[in-house]
Amino acid sequence: MEFFLQQCVNALQWGSFYALIALGYTLVYGVLRLINFAHGDVFMVGAYLAFFVSTGLLAPEGMFGFSREMVLVLTIPLTMILTSMVGVTLERIAYRPLMRKGAHRLYVVITALMCGLVLENGNLALLGASRRTLPELIEKKVYNFGDIAVTNLKLWVILAAVLVFFALLFIVTKTRMGMAMRAVSWDRFALPLMGIPLEQVIVFTFALGSAIAGLGGLLFAMSYPVLEPYMGAMTGWKAFIAAVVGGIGDIRGAFLGGFLLAFVEVMVAAFLPSTFRDLFAFSILLFILWQRPTGIFGKPLTTKI
Repeated sequence: MEFFLQQCVNALQWGSFYALIALGYTLVYGVLRLINFAHGDVFMVGAYLAFFVSTGLLAPEGMFGFSREMVLVLTIPLTMILTSMVGVTLERIAYRPLMRKGAHRLYVVITALMCGLVLENGNLALLGASRRTLPELIEKKVYNFGDIAVTNLKLWVILAAVLVFFALLFIVTKTRMGMAMRAVSWDRFALPLMGIPLEQVIVFTFALGSAIAGLGGLLFAMSYPVLEPYMGAMTGWKAFIAAVVGGIGDIRGAFLGGFLLAFVEVMVAAFLPSTFRDLFAFSILLFILWQRPTGIFGKPLTTKI
């Protein structure tokens, strides 16, 4: 039982990473009906931005006089802001010209795939293939509950995911911008007739989703500090699958789907050979989609005539 509970804690940590990325996927899709396949690589960019921001504040030693705790406090908002700027830049350069010309969604999706490849290979060309290590920004402590060991970093990662989830729910359901985002999802073509600035809503959506991905990249880099250009590819794909299983377009579904995927992966790797992890995980998720093609919280779309 202790071994099982220990694996549950590990699943909660991995699920937090998947959930943070899946929330960005579902946010953009829920508003624009666009699958931003570059989102996983925005997560990677966030991890690298966290690396450069933290190392810049720490070195040369004593230049700014910041403690490591203060560097962490400054790194979190700076990483989220810079990553949101990356997401907005992608929207302005790659997606907006296509949407203004009324291009089919398939071309926008293909463009998103190409943007992800540009981020990966641009990182590789500019920074090289050498892996980088994020400085240790927090003193790690281990709390023992019987035979179950939990680090303070794991607790912070899980808490951050939960807080982001509730903050996003509040923004979407309780604020004027959230109401505008839901209006775009319902009928984006009628929105300008009601005096709502469509492009500002789209920019805010990309900025918010990318900022969440940047926070996820920072937390991932703190937990597993080895960074490389393709770290966001598979993680991003898995988070997208988690969002689809939960019901893409629904915030609750993305959050639940991330933890569901992580739980299946961790448990399979714990009790079976690790080579079976992806096979069993995706088979179970495929079975869920057989039973509920729209996902756990997803609803079938209807077309008004």
